[in-house]
Amino acid sequence: MSKPAIGALQLDFLPDGVARLTFDQPGSKANTLGQVVFAELENALKNLESRKDLRGLIFGSAKPGMFIAGADLKELASPNITAEQTRQLVQRGLDIFGRFENLPYPTVVLIDGACMGGGLELALTFDYRLAGSHPKVEIGLPEVKIGLIPGWGGTQRLSRVIGPAPAIELICAGDSVNAQKSRELGLCWDAVPSDQLETEAVRLISWSRESGDWKLQRLRKRQPVGLSDDQLSFAFRVARGAVEAKTKGQFPAPLAALDAIAKGCNLPLKDGLRIETERFVPLVGSPISRNLIALFFMTQQLQKDTGVADTKIQPRSVQQVGVIGAGIMGASIAGAHIRRGVPTLLLDVSREALDKGLAAITKVHAGRVEAGKLGQADLLKAMSLLTTTTNLALMADRDVVIEAVVENEQLKKDLYGELQKHLHADAILASNTSTISISRMAESVKNPANFAGMHFFNPVDRMQLVEVIRGDKTNDVTVAMLVALAKRIGKSPIVVRDCPGFLVNRILFQYLNEAMVMLEEGADARALDKAATTFGMPMGPITLSDVVGLDTCLYAGQVVNTAFAERAASTGILDELVEAGRMGQKSGAGFYSYAKGSRGVDDPALKAFLDRCGKGQRTHSQEEITDRLFLPMLVEASLVLAEGIVREPADVDMGLILGIGFPTFRGGLLRWADAIGLDKVLASLAKYERLGPRFRPTEQMRRFAAEKKGFYQ
Repeated sequence: MSKPAIGALQLDFLPDGVARLTFDQPGSKANTLGQVVFAELENALKNLESRKDLRGLIFGSAKPGMFIAGADLKELASPNITAEQTRQLVQRGLDIFGRFENLPYPTVVLIDGACMGGGLELALTFDYRLAGSHPKVEIGLPEVKIGLIPGWGGTQRLSRVIGPAPAIELICAGDSVNAQKSRELGLCWDAVPSDQLETEAVRLISWSRESGDWKLQRLRKRQPVGLSDDQLSFAFRVARGAVEAKTKGQFPAPLAALDAIAKGCNLPLKDGLRIETERFVPLVGSPISRNLIALFFMTQQLQKDTGVADTKIQPRSVQQVGVIGAGIMGASIAGAHIRRGVPTLLLDVSREALDKGLAAITKVHAGRVEAGKLGQADLLKAMSLLTTTTNLALMADRDVVIEAVVENEQLKKDLYGELQKHLHADAILASNTSTISISRMAESVKNPANFAGMHFFNPVDRMQLVEVIRGDKTNDVTVAMLVALAKRIGKSPIVVRDCPGFLVNRILFQYLNEAMVMLEEGADARALDKAATTFGMPMGPITLSDVVGLDTCLYAGQVVNTAFAERAASTGILDELVEAGRMGQKSGAGFYSYAKGSRGVDDPALKAFLDRCGKGQRTHSQEEITDRLFLPMLVEASLVLAEGIVREPADVDMGLILGIGFPTFRGGLLRWADAIGLDKVLASLAKYERLGPRFRPTEQMRRFAAEKKGFYQ
């Protein structure tokens, strides 16, 4: 006898008294836990609790590669949710999950895909978890990544199932594990082939009934972990130090999770759950959580974006890619393609350059093997997809060719002239330029509709962002093809209309330029860097300049500053340092000294350069430094948005988060401004407007402030 499917859940019954509950949320690629699904779970539980003939329960999903993605974040992201409503939502989940834990027979959950957040918390209430062999099996509690902690028992049950130390590691980092690792941790009872999951579950139920082990599993979860006072104190003191070092005090959720585990693991489960709830409720609706949840949705939106407004546009398939230039960028771009299974031809004018590029690609892939991110077979397969050549004619069969030669406009144009003799009519040509106008270079291309920018960020192996630059004559198919290709190789593409500096560099150079201005006013280099990192940036503007290369900063900055001269402040320090051969980290000295492989130490020789370029000596407060670093960026970002360089505010924020590491907990540059309030932003700008137009608010900003709106309307 079976019950017809209603909504997301279907309950039916196997032979020998085993019930089977199957989750399949209609109209969605994912299963999520929200109030509607909770109601269905409650109905299913009434049936399961009333039956006297059942010997066990199996719970799984009908979606391939998906168990439960977690809670429905739209409910937690509601701007009007109160603390009391949060408590009610949490308690409802705890009550439902607890009822599964109290069913009078063994229970087994089948995990054959993503099992994240609330999905794992539900799975932890079952007596046994079996992991399948689907490649998308991923098990974890990533709540800290959205500014929350597990709120449906995750901090307490995981600590009891695998122990507090590994639970802290998983929860406070928001990490996930695969099927095999989950078995090694004791998180899953076993990892078995997907097609054997149900058979093994039935067998496990039969064995556990005979042995009584299912009752022992429950007793273990209900009792305190049993650490001694010394064990507890030492374990959590060490863990707290590690968490604080990693989060720098800017993310409260990991510390809240740690506190919940520390205070709850040595108590009975019911008391531990109360502590977890007390730590969870204040985080819901907090500014940091709102920003991180908004970032989650922006990321999802970016993944779905095709790059063009016309939904009828279908990108052509890309079978083979060519990369011209085997330097640092070209080799890295080729490596990114072969790693994701795209056959790639790497071209350079000399065999020596190709050998050097090939060695760099091999080194990156070997490093991934050592880190366990790539198998040896994967390495061999990837390298088999790479071909090298010095013959331009071999680019004739490539669907997309990415040019990554040095930043010299005439050199690129000359190359395009030769290359077009060989490319087939539909081939897409993309330039990896970071500064040169795509529209202007398109004048030297036979078919400008098939020409665009594809700007990768260094190091390509680690940086997700790709700017797809749309020239004046670039067509929709070209944009859609490059967006699809970028996603295929694991990148996050953002479509940007052609302008000097494009999106990220145009805004970034306001930050770097203002640092040079303050340095020449007498500000201390370390103070500038400290203000930026305190704000949340991964490194300060002085260190960043050294890492990028002072020559690169100088020449790229000249392009941006010439184009937007009204908002560019003149400085001479970069010219002086570059002329002296101080290029930054790569030359051993820039603003800091990098002698003997150091990460950058103060260099007394810098004073002589500053004395020549300095315009005075005065002290800058941290507040002034922070204002002056980030307010000109905001003005420029508003102009980028108003000029239609990007399509929406999320493009700006995601570009800066992915491209320069703008702090995620602030939600992005524009969301940061919205959180402050544009009326207050205008008041801050007014304090510095005497310094020049770069501190003058845009008409868009004035209008939004007058209307009491933000960039996100």
